[in-house]
Amino acid sequence: MVRQIYNTMVPCLLLASLAASACQRTLYAQSPREMTKADVERLHSELSNWGRWGKDDQLGALNLITPMKRKQAARLVREGISVSLARNAEEVEAADNPDPFIQVMLKTGNEPGNQWAVDNYSVLYHGFAHTHMDSLCHLLYQGKMFNGFSKTEITAQGTAKLSIHNAKNGVFTRGVLIDIPALRGVEYLEPGTPIYPEELTAWENRAGVKVSSGDVVFFRTGRWARRAAKGPWSVADMGAAGLHASCAKWIRQRDVAMVGSDAAMDVMPSGIPGMTHPIHLLTLNSMGVHIFDNCDLESVGQTCAQLKRWDFLITAAPIPVEGGTGSPLNPIASF
Repeated sequence: MVRQIYNTMVPCLLLASLAASACQRTLYAQSPREMTKADVERLHSELSNWGRWGKDDQLGALNLITPMKRKQAARLVREGISVSLARNAEEVEAADNPDPFIQVMLKTGNEPGNQWAVDNYSVLYHGFAHTHMDSLCHLLYQGKMFNGFSKTEITAQGTAKLSIHNAKNGVFTRGVLIDIPALRGVEYLEPGTPIYPEELTAWENRAGVKVSSGDVVFFRTGRWARRAAKGPWSVADMGAAGLHASCAKWIRQRDVAMVGSDAAMDVMPSGIPGMTHPIHLLTLNSMGVHIFDNCDLESVGQTCAQLKRWDFLITAAPIPVEGGTGSPLNPIASF
């Protein structure tokens, strides 16, 4: 009798588990939300941090990383584990990497009378291949940068305002990983898949972590896991998974210092006529929130899952180029 009950219960429990998993996938596989260019422009005004830290401010939301926030973040290092969030330099041309990282050896140490090995690097880091940080001057809208600085501040010599060198003291704060494929019960999101704000809150509830002021939030789409499984693809042709424009209000409500992802933040195509990168617009230009693009979040995701904790100390420092629109860099998560 016991065996009969057991044999009946196991299939039922298995079916219930499969049904729950299917329901979870259905819950987050939502139909597209209609937003217009006018909606994004309204959010640009509503979410704005222009003038919040003074009319001459060039740090934007990095101001939220206060001395107290840094001290709190330092206390997150308990296990003594560090994990890079950067891709190795992508030196092979591919569908998603039309401008590979270039290394040229100038000296090998094999030349007569020479004992030095010397090389030169060249990289067009903006795009979809190389891990980098966007400065606040990177995106202009209606002739303005963040905080109302004019487009005339940018010349052939670089930008006089909002340059990446303003962040030369680095980022040292609490990092939080939001793993959307894990939430949905899949390995990775397919290109063009939008992420919606209630999923971000659902992840907070599931992971037991609340995003707070001054945090850097990383959004994993599984881009590099999909690339490893299926090969590189053209973002222009197939799109990319990322945040839907409706997530901008969530970012502002949490008052985050920076955002980052394993792609380029925005879902592409955006689904909004006349707007290709609404999340870039609303973070960089409206809120003054710098961006980490093309991070490799596979190792940090695995480490978070193993430790059962989704926050860590995040550190990063750009190359301080005066007039620069961004910088390649190597963010480090420490647990």
